[in-house]
This record gives sequence, structure tokens and C-alpha cells, in this order.
Amino acid sequence: MVVITLQRNKCIGCNYCVELAPEQFQMSKKDGKSVLLKAIDKKGFHTLKSPDHSILENSEAAAKACPVKIITVKEV
Repeated sequence: MVVITLQRNKCIGCNYCVELAPEQFQMSKKDGKSVLLKAIDKKGFHTLKSPDHSILENSEAAAKACPVKIITVKEV
């Protein structure tokens, strides 16, 4: 299981996550912030739990590239 978490309210809209992991992220046309696709929002933390381990590498690259460090990726 791969767990990706995004603190969306702290996003600065740099677009790195979308460039590195377009299957998981896209930019909102409303506010210019990142959106974690198919995620559940709980108190500002958007979380995606996926059994698909093929998303791990790109998601980790997006987390490392994020200048404000608001993306976490875990393998459980």
C-alpha cells in the first residue's frame, strides 16, 4: 500500500508535483494550488491510499522536489 499525503493549504503552486507525478497531481484552476487526485480530505490533509506500487517512484520524486515540503509518501 502506498500512502500519499498533501497539506494543500500550504501549497505555493510551483507545479513540480504535477510535472513529476501527473497521475497523482493536478493544479486547481480555481486557486492555482496542487490537487491530490482521488484523495480524502481530513482537516486540510489530503490523503490517497493506493495498492498500486507503480506510483511510488514518481510520488517520491514529487515529494522531494516540493520546495515547501508538504507532500509525504509512505509505503506500508
